[in-house]
Amino acid sequence: MRWDNLTNDTEAAAPALFAADAVTTRTFDRPEFRGMTFHEIRARSIVNRVPGASRMPFEWTVNPYRGCTHACVYCFARKTHSYLDLDTGLGFDSQIVVKVNAPELLRRELASPRWRGDHIAMGTNVDCYQRAEGRYQLMPGILAALAERANPFSILTKGTLILRDLEVLRRAARVTDVGVSVSVGFTDRELWRTVEPGTPSPERRLDVVRTLTSHGIPCGVLMAPVIPFLGDSPEQLRATVRAIAESGATSVTPLVLHLRPGAREWFTAWLTEHHPRLLRRYDALYEGGTYAPKWYQRRITGMVHDLAAEYGIGPYEPGAHRNLRAPEPEPPAAPEPAQLTLM
Repeated sequence: MRWDNLTNDTEAAAPALFAADAVTTRTFDRPEFRGMTFHEIRARSIVNRVPGASRMPFEWTVNPYRGCTHACVYCFARKTHSYLDLDTGLGFDSQIVVKVNAPELLRRELASPRWRGDHIAMGTNVDCYQRAEGRYQLMPGILAALAERANPFSILTKGTLILRDLEVLRRAARVTDVGVSVSVGFTDRELWRTVEPGTPSPERRLDVVRTLTSHGIPCGVLMAPVIPFLGDSPEQLRATVRAIAESGATSVTPLVLHLRPGAREWFTAWLTEHHPRLLRRYDALYEGGTYAPKWYQRRITGMVHDLAAEYGIGPYEPGAHRNLRAPEPEPPAAPEPAQLTLM
C-alpha cells in the first residue's frame, strides 16, 4: 500500500481544521480511494452533545469522521462541511476528516467523573462504517471502549463493514444496551446507483440485517429516504417492505426525504441532470422549506406501516430504537469550556 502527497504542513488543510491539534493530509493510491483526500486530525474531544437534544431521541453522539464517501446526493450532513471551509458537494464526498485518536479519546472521556453513562448514538451525522473505516479501523476501538464501560449505544449505517465488528458487538450486547439499524430507503437498483453511488447495494445492506439478527443482534431498518416520485409508488414501497421483512428486521421506520440547505442544492443539481421533468413537482412539494408536507409524510408512513403489518413486522413503536429518528446535523464547534466540542 502506498500513500501519496503526504504532508505535515497544516497550511495544506482547510483553515477551519486548525482548531485540531494537528492535521496531516494524505491521499491513498488505491482504486477505492482514488480522488479522495484524508485530513487526519488529533481531535480534542469526541463525545458531542446534540443541539436541541430535548427534541431528539438521543442526546450524545460520537462521529469519528466528517464528510462521507457514500456520496449520497441527498445527505443532510453536507452543510456541516461548510463549517470546516470545505465544499458541500464533491468536497463532502471526497475530503474526509479522520479523527485518528477517537478510540483513545473516547476511553478518556468515558472515564471522566463528569460522564453519566448516557446513551451514545453513532452514524447520526455521517456513516461511521463508510469506506474510510476500512483503512483507519477506528470503530473496533470505539466499540471496545463503550463495552468496557458498559455504556449503552446505537449505530445507524449503510455500510456492510459493520460485520467485521460482529464479535465486538456481541461482547458489548452482553453488558449493555446495543441498538443497530441499517438504512435502506428503497430496493430499486437503478435509483441506488445514481443517488447513493458510494454505498453497498440495498441487497447487501439487507444481508447485514440478516447476519446480525442471526447472531443475536436485533437489527431494525430505517427506510430512508423515501424519495418522492422516484421511490414512493405503491409497488416500490411494497417491494422494499417485503425485502426488509424477509431480512428478519425487527422494525421498519419510514422517513421521507428532507432537503436541508447544502443538501438541497446538491440534490437539485442531481435532479436537473437525471430527472429534469420532476423539478417543478419538487418545487411545489418542498415549497414550504426543508420537509415535504405533513399530508404526504402521513400517507407514506401509513402505507409503510400497513405493509409492515401485512408482512409480519408491524409498525414501528416510538422509542424502541432511539437512533431511528432523523438526526440533526451538528453546528460548528463553539468555545465552551465546560462542554465537548466537535474537534
